Amino acid sequence: MVIFDCNGVLVDSEQIAAAAAADEFARAGIPITPELVTRYFSGRRPADMLASVEAATGRKLPVNFSATLAAATLARLRAEVRAMPHAAHALTWLRGPKCVASSSPPDRVRTSLETTGLAKFFNFLFSASDVRNGKPAPDLFLHAAARMGVQAADCIVVEDSPAGVSAATAAGMAALGFVGGSHAGAQLGEQLILAGARTIVADLRHLKSAVVALRGW
Repeated sequence: MVIFDCNGVLVDSEQIAAAAAADEFARAGIPITPELVTRYFSGRRPADMLASVEAATGRKLPVNFSATLAAATLARLRAEVRAMPHAAHALTWLRGPKCVASSSPPDRVRTSLETTGLAKFFNFLFSASDVRNGKPAPDLFLHAAARMGVQAADCIVVEDSPAGVSAATAAGMAALGFVGGSHAGAQLGEQLILAGARTIVADLRHLKSAVVALRGW
């Protein structure tokens, strides 16, 4: 089975979400650039990001901050998000069971996939909202495998963040690092390898051959 992260893998959304988060933090009096949001919180749950910001700054965010940020992010995604180049091609030709397992809340995952026309490729969507610990803990990927009735060792995870690759590796799954998103810096591939990715793909047209190679690893 192939398990896909959503943001930064299927949809080119990381810069959109980071900009929305930076705007809302600024309104709350906490100046954080979109680049810092991406660097420190890519692949992480929104709730974990907010807790980390509060701990780092020693300040409590407004009580409605989470809901405000979620609404602002959804609005920007509906207006701006695009499918990752060649995502539909890759999903059309990739055989076998597949699902999405994302750190984002379910409504953000559905909105992203429906807006980009990729929802039709997936019958199963899993969110870190369903488990105790978010990435880099393995909980989400183990949850997805259990729900799909597949052994962890038979899963390949496509991820674009070190936290996600670490989670896949901790779950006993093969991690494939993706570096084709607009947010991907020059060092991302190396970071994903250090986190445990077995191979790196920069173009989703090459995904099928990479998955076939990993299945024979």
